[in-house]
Parts: sequence; structure tokens; C-alpha cells
Amino acid sequence: MLIDSHAHINFHEYAAELNDVVQRSFDNKTWIINVGSNYETSQKTIDIAKKFGKGIWAVIGCHPIHLVKDVTEKASFGGEEHSFFTPKEKFSARGGSALGGDYDKYLNLAQSSDTVVGIGETGLDFFRMADEEYTMDKIKEIQINVFKQFIQLAKRLDLPLVLHCRGEESDPYGAYDLILDILEKEDYHKGVIHCYGGNKTQARKFLNLGFYVGFTGIVTFKNAQELQEIAKETPLDKILIETDAPFLAPEPYRGQKNEPYFVRYIAQKIADLKELTFTEIEKQTFNNAVKLFNLQ
Repeated sequence: MLIDSHAHINFHEYAAELNDVVQRSFDNKTWIINVGSNYETSQKTIDIAKKFGKGIWAVIGCHPIHLVKDVTEKASFGGEEHSFFTPKEKFSARGGSALGGDYDKYLNLAQSSDTVVGIGETGLDFFRMADEEYTMDKIKEIQINVFKQFIQLAKRLDLPLVLHCRGEESDPYGAYDLILDILEKEDYHKGVIHCYGGNKTQARKFLNLGFYVGFTGIVTFKNAQELQEIAKETPLDKILIETDAPFLAPEPYRGQKNEPYFVRYIAQKIADLKELTFTEIEKQTFNNAVKLFNLQ
């Protein structure tokens, strides 16, 4: 059995074929951890987990790019361009405290269902975010404040964090240093750094903090030698495999819409890099996800 530790089958791209996507995943012996990117999609993760029962779990949170302004993301699948529009989500707290307001909204959502097994995705994202209205300093202020509140929520509920991190074009690794510094100061050591894109030194620091490292289809790409070296060096008992579906489909499906059951190609690549069998990777990454997310 495999576990895709990070998918977004709650996105509208799957609305018309959700049953088929889940069935293909189950037919290929793959369970799914479905991750929210704002309040609406977080609610959908719970609805989907309730609908299908065992084999799908929910993670709720707000992706940092949705905290600053309306966002339209574009991606091409199979030669067709798709747009993902998400309105800005204002995350505020009553009276300026770390409690109340939207913190309570997410707290109540997390407590509404035992299908919720993590908090995220949350973190920092500075990639092409600055403009005339929002300076990078302002963007960092907004994202860091909300990120800290989600850390407190994870602490309160004793749930793992699902971390997103992406730096500026001119400084791709700076955001990783910043997120590491925040985690150390907030003193929380349970979670996964998803879709890892930092360097080797930063990967070791996440591991030293107790975090798992998540690898997506990028690790299968021919031009991803640095990431492949990081995968080789990461202890197998600290690796999670994930699709980030609908994005980042692995070889041989690169450029197509991703699906959770494609996670087997990531498992095979990790097996090749570590000179282990597919079965060994399957068993250990399954156990890793069960342990981190306390899957029942």
C-alpha cells in the first residue's frame, strides 16, 4: 500500500471526475492525504474524506499566497492551459491577539471531524509576490504572522504541520532559512516540509528539527540532480512521497494532470536512487505517513 501524502483532489479540476480519480487511486493500492489551500478547499477536504471513508484524510490550512491578494495560477496539463482563481483570504484575529477571529474559524473546522490529521498547507511564499501595492517587507509581515498562528493551532491540537516554502526568484533559499528560524523560535518539531526545494544544508536542519521531507514528481525529472542527491542522503525513515496533484506529474506523465496513484513513480525513483526495492520504499514511506499523521 502507498500513501500520497499531499494531493489536492479538492480542487475544481477534479470535480467532474472525483469518483474516478479516487477509484483509480484505490485500485492502485494508494491512499490519499488531501490538503486544503484556503478555508473553502479545507472544508472540501473534510467533505471528501467523509464521503469516501477509510483511505482519505484531510489537512486544513491556508496557503501563504492567498493571504496577500487575489491569485490566478495557470498550469498546462496535456497541452491545455488551466486557470486557478482564488480570492484573497483575509486572516485576522479579534483584538489583534493570537486567538479569535479566523484562528477560531480554522480551530472549529479542525475539531469538526476526526478525518483532520494535519494543519496546512501553511508557510512562506515570496515568489513573484511583490508589486506596487505590496512590498516584500509587507508580504513577509503578513505571511509570517499567519504562519505563526497556524503553528500555534497545530500545537494546540497536537497535529503535524504541512509546510509550504518558496523563495524569491533572486533568493530561492532565503525563505527556507526564515521558515527554519521561525520553527526553532516557536519550538514545534512535528510535520513535513512538502515539495522540498531547499538545499542540502537546509534539509539536514529540517531533519534535525524532527521534520520529514516530502518529495514530489520533480525528483523524477532529469534536470533535478541536486534534489536527487538530497533524496539519496535523506534517511528513509524521514521521507514522505507525494504528488501535489494536479501539479508536478512525474515522469513518464510530466506535463499531464497529476493524480494520486502516480505517486508510485516517485516511490520507484526513490528506490532507484537509494538502490532499494520498490517494496522497501512502499513499506517504509507508508509507515512514515501513518506515524506522522497518526492514521487510524
